[in-house]
Amino acid sequence: MKNKQTKNRPKNLNLLTIRLPINAVVSILHRMSGVVLFLLIPPLLWSFQLSVTDVQSYDWLASLNQHVLVKLVLITCAWPFFHHFYAGIRHLAQDVHWMTSLQKAQLSSRLVLCLDTITVAIFAWQIW
Repeated sequence: MKNKQTKNRPKNLNLLTIRLPINAVVSILHRMSGVVLFLLIPPLLWSFQLSVTDVQSYDWLASLNQHVLVKLVLITCAWPFFHHFYAGIRHLAQDVHWMTSLQKAQLSSRLVLCLDTITVAIFAWQIW
């Protein structure tokens, strides 16, 4: 039987106003980046198939990759890859009981976000 206090508690159902801890944010972003990577499989397979079809298709794809908008799309698509990679390593480390205290988990979450930023910046510098 519920007491009167728990019955009359305010309920916040707006997910945009809830302040999530950094651990939850990194975990949610890990799941979202996995979905994005899954959705990127068809265009990546198409571009690979196009690149090995013949020389003209390869040349067309190589010239397309020099366009500024294509480079921006590639940089944007690199973030989910790197985030999923680093967050996956973090989750594997937590599975073997490394970084499981709250402070260490927060530190590893911040480290994942920093590594994402640094790696995407290096990738952007390389392809530009």
